[in-house]
Amino acid sequence: ITHPRMGQRLELECLTIKEDSGAFWIRQDKGGNLHFIVFISSLSRSTFDGNEKKSTRFEARKDGSSYQLIVKSFMREDEGNYFCVVNSNQVLYFSSGQPAFFPVLTTAAPTAPAPTTQHGITEKDPCPMTPDPETSKKKEMNFFCEIFIWVPLAAACLLLLLALAVTITLCQ
Repeated sequence: ITHPRMGQRLELECLTIKEDSGAFWIRQDKGGNLHFIVFISSLSRSTFDGNEKKSTRFEARKDGSSYQLIVKSFMREDEGNYFCVVNSNQVLYFSSGQPAFFPVLTTAAPTAPAPTTQHGITEKDPCPMTPDPETSKKKEMNFFCEIFIWVPLAAACLLLLLALAVTITLCQ
């Protein structure tokens, strides 16, 4: 369900094919902020935000290779893109995201007359290039994925460089 109704139960599923050590569920809100929801271990133990074992808003479970997140009663603050992140052999795998937003109510736009030509000059469109929203969303998602990959990698490299410097200093 990409357009749930207010108070409706929303069930999301993450299927894995690799041996794993659990799955995380994360929500990205409309502003692009990430919110941790739950970690489900490979032994079906759930840890919610705040290191809680239970949640009043969510349920989480593991069934074979499926990790499920249930929003008990979908509300406005639950809107966003939901991601499953699986750690397999020290590699993080991100799902493509499952959008869950209330339907947008739209009204018909008033019709405007076509541009008129005066003295052989046609009025130009002030916005000739409208960016494709799907492309900008993909770039935004790639940015967040790159942060989750490159920041820990850079930190690990810095730590290894520091260890190497200490080893060289002690061995001289």
